[in-house]
Amino acid sequence: MPEPESVASIDTSGLAQRPLALVRLHKRRIDVPLALLVAIAALYFGLSLPVIKVKGIFVATEYSVWGGVKGLWEDSEHLLAIIVFLFSFVTPIAKLALIARLWFAPMAAASRRRVLEWMEGVGRWSMLDVFAVAILIVVNKIGKTSPVTAMAGVYWFCGAILLSMALTWSVRRVALRS
Repeated sequence: MPEPESVASIDTSGLAQRPLALVRLHKRRIDVPLALLVAIAALYFGLSLPVIKVKGIFVATEYSVWGGVKGLWEDSEHLLAIIVFLFSFVTPIAKLALIARLWFAPMAAASRRRVLEWMEGVGRWSMLDVFAVAILIVVNKIGKTSPVTAMAGVYWFCGAILLSMALTWSVRRVALRS
């Protein structure tokens, strides 16, 4: 029966070369995972809660982002539904997924830089829906026939986007120093 190798004889030269996840390099930083969880929750509420309330003569109607996408699809406005879905759902979710990957996945410095570039590219598009909702509210506030009121969903959505921007900045700073 062969003798087991002693701890001193095991080759550990490859261990130093193995990339570590940022979470392993910065074990005391709990702010990033907590902020990521809050951003995910805020995005969920922002997409599912009513974003605007339109008051008509006889009835008031509330619209969520998800309800708006479904309504556009059901009204055969497929291209517009896809565009809103891409910028409201896919873009913010992709950005949060990239932040999570950057923080939790072990990767080499070159891979980190590539993910940072993707994250910044995706982030440029994540505010588009916030601006669209803001423009809709302003345009409808000008006309007194059907006043529009911002609802809780728009605040949750804006909060999620702003928090993801802060996370991007924070994680980028940590990643570039690591």
